Amino acid sequence: MRRTFVPLACAALITSVAQAQTPASPQAPAVDARVASPATPAPPTGSVTLEAAVQTALQLNPQLRAATADLAASDGSVRQAGLLPNPVLGVEQEDTRSATRTTTVQLSQTLELGGKRAARVELAQRGQDIAALDLAARRADVRADAIQAFFNALTAQERVKVAEESLRIAASGADAAARRVTAGKVSPTEETRARVAAASARIELRQAQAERSAALHGLTAVMGLQEGAIQQLDGPVDVLPPAPSAVDIVARLADAPSVRRAQMEIQRADAGYTLARAQGVPDLTVGVGAKRAQELGRTQAVISVSVPLPFFDRNQGAQLEALRRKDAAQARAQAEALRVRSEVLQLADLLQARRDEVDALRREVLPGAQSAYEAARTGFELGKFSFLDALDAQRTWLQVRCQYYAALAQVHRHAAEIDRQLGTPNDRPAMGTQP
Repeated sequence: MRRTFVPLACAALITSVAQAQTPASPQAPAVDARVASPATPAPPTGSVTLEAAVQTALQLNPQLRAATADLAASDGSVRQAGLLPNPVLGVEQEDTRSATRTTTVQLSQTLELGGKRAARVELAQRGQDIAALDLAARRADVRADAIQAFFNALTAQERVKVAEESLRIAASGADAAARRVTAGKVSPTEETRARVAAASARIELRQAQAERSAALHGLTAVMGLQEGAIQQLDGPVDVLPPAPSAVDIVARLADAPSVRRAQMEIQRADAGYTLARAQGVPDLTVGVGAKRAQELGRTQAVISVSVPLPFFDRNQGAQLEALRRKDAAQARAQAEALRVRSEVLQLADLLQARRDEVDALRREVLPGAQSAYEAARTGFELGKFSFLDALDAQRTWLQVRCQYYAALAQVHRHAAEIDRQLGTPNDRPAMGTQP
């Protein structure tokens, strides 16, 4: 019986032959360990700066962790695509009588021809590259969301200070009006108006505090922290980001995450077409084994070779589909580049307009409104102006300050949106082997 399985020793050569028929699987790009398994940083304590908010968000944001896991999972697709087909062990018996039965044991192996394995690996590799670009786009989103949330909270914090000052001024005006009424210099109506103004200031302060609380909740969610983890922000709210020029935008357009992803979709579609063509080439199946005929009393070697005849199915339909998908990917890539360019140019114009507004408010409107208020307040205290004049000047000054902080928030929001669309050098992943 030992001689029955001697020919099967040759089956070990089949796997090595199969390896020789297909190129080695290209190595998948190693995922940065800092990205795949980020160390959990300690939550920021004390006053939170913009840099701390962004870095914490990039480490703890749940959506970013999900995109990182998707990239790590794509490595399994690359490995699976490079595996060889399993050999097949078959046993066949003819006749059930021990004296005349014939037993055949055969080990067969399919040899993939036409570059199927390499094409599968290439397609899986392009999918992994797209997952890396999705991670880069998600990082840009999280960074932009963190910047926007930080400056929303920071400007809300400044508006609370403005409201507190407004309440202090209103309370002081109410006290001054009461003293003048007591002295008989003005009618009690002036004191009533002053008390109403103070009550309105208290309402505005509560609204500003609620807006600050809501903005802090939004920042906490983006950073991936527990509620109440942030109480105070630290940073200059009036430092304006630069507005990119049209030349800078065009230069950065090719590195925009969505544009790079659209270009990678073209490469994946091309890899899909290559695989569809390779699948039209028939595979070769070889087998080796032994046949034991009891009636003859000897063992015979069995060698088999089989190949499908591509008379009808040459995978021509799949090839046509892959070609059309490649055409569609090219059209979508062009549309995406045009969309990003148009939106970023619009954002750049809005950013510049807001910068001009902030500059005008800072240089002309704010100093003038403050000077008018101080003059009206002094005149009211000296009895030269009515309380309505002082109240109107006060409201104008405070409204201008609120407008100033709202314009600052818009400047930072537009700048963050531009970075979201164009990405940053830190968001560009290392791609695998390009086709």
